[in-house]
Formats: sequence, structure tokens, C-alpha cells
Amino acid sequence: MPSDPATLVRAAETIRARLGEQLLVVGICGAQGSGKSTLSEGLAALFREEGVATAVLSIDDLYHTKAVREELGRTVHPLLATRGVPGTHDVALGLKLLDELAQGRPALLPRFDKGEDDRAPLDQWERAPADTRLLILEGWCVGARPQTAAALVNPVNDLERDEDPSGAWRRHVNDQLAGPYRALFDRLDALILLAAPGFEIVLRWRIQQEQTLRAKGQGMNDAQIDRFIQHYERLTRHILNEMPERADMTLPLNADRSLRI
Repeated sequence: MPSDPATLVRAAETIRARLGEQLLVVGICGAQGSGKSTLSEGLAALFREEGVATAVLSIDDLYHTKAVREELGRTVHPLLATRGVPGTHDVALGLKLLDELAQGRPALLPRFDKGEDDRAPLDQWERAPADTRLLILEGWCVGARPQTAAALVNPVNDLERDEDPSGAWRRHVNDQLAGPYRALFDRLDALILLAAPGFEIVLRWRIQQEQTLRAKGQGMNDAQIDRFIQHYERLTRHILNEMPERADMTLPLNADRSLRI
């Protein structure tokens, strides 16, 4: 979680400058464990106190069901059975939700149970009100753009080298960013990036993030987390390289998640 209140203040300034009577969709992007959820909830509380009807949606809550991902693993590539990368989310569900809110209607906000690795039952979903003026969409790849074909050729880690030697998985992920995800991210009115000091810090952050699930007897061990984040490495490095120049606001973080001035 961000330890520096300046992060909240700076992000709120960007949102407040754009807020109007129509629905404002703000994307918050950041590597795993960078504090996106904490920042999003802090912003939501702040704007609700100011009388702005606000909803928060994590892109993680748009994951396909376990059954759908297992089918993708069988028919497209085995690595797609693991949640995380573009291609493992129900983009159509996200677009439907945005359409409902933009038209002034209430909308159900899906929820994903990471402990069960499956979509939560409908009775656990929340509802965004009909008068929602601010939707915060947060996630590790929110607003990401595809890489060039040349950038996909060489593997970036052991997972890609050993389990995607032909590059089929990473090309599929890239195609998803260029296609369905482009339609979703084009709906963003503003994009805020929580910029980690480098991908190397993500393992530490992700282990810290896993403590809650471990306390419930559901979390991954360190070795499992190390393999898991390799699914995210390519795109996380790409985001840190290219997004800062185009994000509406980039908030550079220190290793302790405080704002780097």
C-alpha cells in the first residue's frame, strides 16, 4: 500500500480536474503489489465524502471463470489457464458494465475470489448506483499497449523460454491487447501510473501481498509466486518503459511505495 499520502493527493488532483456531470472513467495502472487497490479505495472514500458517487473495479475482477480459462489452456495455449495476462479477462463483461454506467443505469460490479481462483457467486457482487460519476478501473495492465512483433521474439525469462518456446502465448497476449483490450482501454478518460522502481521489486511486493491469503491457508509459497510473476514480467517491463510518457499522471515509487520526488 502507498505509505506516502502525497500519492493520494496527486492522484486526486488529476481526477478532480476532469470530473464533470458525465461518467468519468479513470484507469490506475501499476505492477503487482504497488498499492493500486489501496490508492483506489482511498480515492473512492475521498470523492464519496465530497458527494461524488464513485465505484471501483479491479481488472482482476473481470477474470474469466476457471472453467473458461481451462478451456483456453486446452484450445489456445496451456499458459492461458493461469489468470493474469490479457486474454484471461472477460472484456465483454467490462464493456457492458461501462455502457450501463455511461447510460446512467446501475450496474453490478463482478468480483473474483483469488483463493478459489474463480469468479465469486453473483450474490457477492456489488452494485454501482445509477448516478455514478466516477469509475476507477485499476489493474496491473490497465491502459497497456501491445509490443512490436520484433519485441516478442526473445523470451524474457525461464517461463517464456521453457513453456512458450514458439512464442505463441506471448503473441496471443499481444493480439489481445491490440484487439479486445484496446476497446476497453479506449474508454479511459484519464490514466494514472504507479511506476515501480523496476520489475525486480515486484517479487518482494507480491510476497507481501500474498500474506493475507496465506493467513487463510490459501496463499502461494515464495517459489510459486516467483513462477507466477513471470507471467507478468514481459508486459510489466514494457509498461514501465513506455507508459510514463503518455500517462496523464505518472507517480514514481520508491521500494517502500512512497512517492519519489
